[in-house]
Amino acid sequence: MTTTLSPELLGRMDAYWRAANYLSVGQIYLFDNPLLKRPLELTDVKHTLLGHWGTTPGQNFIYVHLNRIIKQYDLNMLYISGPGHGGPAVVSNTYLEGTYSEIYPDISQDEAGLQKLFLQFSFPGGIPSHASPECPGSIHEGGELGYSLSHAFGAVFDNPDLVVACVIGDGEAETGPLATSWHSNKFLDPVTDGVVLPILHLNGYKIANPTVLARISREELEQLLRGYGWTPYFVEGHEPALMHAAMAATLDTVMAQIQDIQQAARVHGDLTRPRWPMIVLVSPKGWTGPKVVDGVQIEGTFRAHQVPLSNPVAHPEHLQLLEDWLNSYRPEELFDKHGRLQPELAELAPTGERRMGANPHANGGMLLRDLRMPDFQDYAVDVPTPGVSGIGDTRVLGRFLRDVATLNGEQRNFRIFAPDEILSNGLEALFEVTQRQWDAATVANDEFLAPSGRVLDSMLSEHQCEGWLEGYLLTGRHGLFNCYEAFIHIIDSMFNQHAKWLKVTAHLPWRRKIASLNYLLTSHVWRQTANGFTHQDPGFIDHVVNKKAEVVRVYFPPDANCLLSVMDHCLRSRHYVNVVIAGKHPAPQWLSMDAAVKHCTQGISIWQWASNDQDAETDVVMACCGDVPTLETLAAVSILREHLPDLKIRVVNVVDLMKLQPQSEHPHGLSDADFDTIFTKDKPVIFAFHAYPWLIHRLTYRRTNHDNFHVRGYKEEGTISTPFDMTVMNDLDRFHLVMDAIDRLPQTGDKGSYLKQQLKDKLIEHKQYIGKYGQDMPEIRDWMWGITADATL
Repeated sequence: MTTTLSPELLGRMDAYWRAANYLSVGQIYLFDNPLLKRPLELTDVKHTLLGHWGTTPGQNFIYVHLNRIIKQYDLNMLYISGPGHGGPAVVSNTYLEGTYSEIYPDISQDEAGLQKLFLQFSFPGGIPSHASPECPGSIHEGGELGYSLSHAFGAVFDNPDLVVACVIGDGEAETGPLATSWHSNKFLDPVTDGVVLPILHLNGYKIANPTVLARISREELEQLLRGYGWTPYFVEGHEPALMHAAMAATLDTVMAQIQDIQQAARVHGDLTRPRWPMIVLVSPKGWTGPKVVDGVQIEGTFRAHQVPLSNPVAHPEHLQLLEDWLNSYRPEELFDKHGRLQPELAELAPTGERRMGANPHANGGMLLRDLRMPDFQDYAVDVPTPGVSGIGDTRVLGRFLRDVATLNGEQRNFRIFAPDEILSNGLEALFEVTQRQWDAATVANDEFLAPSGRVLDSMLSEHQCEGWLEGYLLTGRHGLFNCYEAFIHIIDSMFNQHAKWLKVTAHLPWRRKIASLNYLLTSHVWRQTANGFTHQDPGFIDHVVNKKAEVVRVYFPPDANCLLSVMDHCLRSRHYVNVVIAGKHPAPQWLSMDAAVKHCTQGISIWQWASNDQDAETDVVMACCGDVPTLETLAAVSILREHLPDLKIRVVNVVDLMKLQPQSEHPHGLSDADFDTIFTKDKPVIFAFHAYPWLIHRLTYRRTNHDNFHVRGYKEEGTISTPFDMTVMNDLDRFHLVMDAIDRLPQTGDKGSYLKQQLKDKLIEHKQYIGKYGQDMPEIRDWMWGITADATL
């Protein structure tokens, strides 16, 4: 039921809005004289003016109205600023509500605090102009646009009492991820999940152009939003008094609709997918700012996007315009002589954790509880001898994840996200205990669809999976993103932003650490032979390792037992991005569980059972990283040991990629002494790597023996072919690895020369065979460690 607010209350809300606008302009412009106690001078203005004004007054308007409904309805509400450049708005409002000063006591609620608040904004040693991690209440920086709505939905999954008000800029609404994220309402369970209230901030312009949604007809926009499944309510205008009354009435209507939906689902059992409400706020760009500057319209145009008065030094007349602008908010009515917000205005803000800046969900580590974990060793594959056949490493992992989901079902703080790939990637065991969350229509032949579930893989959008998971983690829960290796690139930029968030928040004492962002990448480059070249790309890890060493971890478990050990570690970890690459197809198993735990704990080790240099000086190091490179390396070793038995070979396997870096570059890095012990100081190293070879050189270029490293990996050769042929095309196969070793071991003499010729012949035979039969030769398909190599030559 709509509440009619008194003129007195609306007047105070307008004053609060003016206070937020005043603080926002002050942050952009003022170096000194924060309360305008004397006429403004050029020395009071910052030399470099940075910031974004255009979206800010609208967000300030929204914030004060949200404060009102939080108090009236006792809401647990989080604020997400999609137009992230509106940093002045979230800083101003968290300052006015008191949260900012509680976290940063030196930014006190007085004139001295205002001075510091203004000076720090976009100033060396200060804070960014976005809704950055330094700002209380923020889980979404918005430096890159498009992710606000998916973050909002991730936040409300399994948070039935939470309401997330998500402000979406109309420029942001043009991005692919945001345009897709409107469909997130088909995955929201009104019983077990919270509510997302989108507020589309339609102010008409981007940096230099109009926005699409502002230039289509009202009918077309309404049909678009209704087509997405929303009920849009429009609040439009520019006259403050009328806009305040309209916004208040609309929010009351929206809250009544939300309460009706929740009661219908939670009390009466009506599970019909609701048409959730949303608001479209149509207000001028740069509302309440300068209307005309130098004869050019500013308010209501793209020119209001950033700094409307950009250079008072070069244009002294702008100084008076700035002073008039600041005085238009009548600061003497808003703040007392000491710079404190007037008490009758301060009381409009919620108190305690009901303040949006102080909501615990915006500092998710405060709410984080440890996962209840089964003992991963209970899922061990029996490996009586190295090389036994396996069913597929991720299929073993699926049973472990199934039980993680089961153990944490009651506390509802663990989910798995994938873009329609849970079954494809071998995690089908999950569906023994949970469903795919889905709140759209179902038909008789559908599988595993239900309004509530621990799995979200029914939307073919890597963007949404990433955004949902990030929102879920940032609000204090745990999760896993499972994806085809080649297409995880789709979220490169989203990963960037999250990694930067982790890096910054790790150094903010008041920010608690959150659960790690865990990627399981499978259907990988070496086993995408059916889908071909488009599906063959291992380059995501090159992108990942660019980020700060304190944040990123990359793992290549060579078999199922190692994968179990690695994943147990990753799910327990905090504040990292963990990337795990593993196979789903049947593959050899190398290590018993006890050996796997030791190997993964070290991250890199000499496989003594595959080496023969224990009692003599090493001739060559055969190193490998990744499941298929491990297979091909061990097959190459078997050939060398059979045909060149005098060679002393050391086999090294790498699980933790960052072990290759020096300790000075990564906390997992090996010391130079340990690295030299493993790889020697002067012997040839033939390194078979899962991804692009240059990365190994990059990680090891400072090492003593780097010049003797010869790396084989993916070199952008691929097509629809056989699994073994993929390795041949990229010179990663066992035959090329043996030839690489021979080329670097002159002591092999004629024996080496003849063996090399045999291997070249074998490669020709391989090509002829697959061209005729469409599959790899039997000696390749059936090869096992410990069987003499004669059968393959």
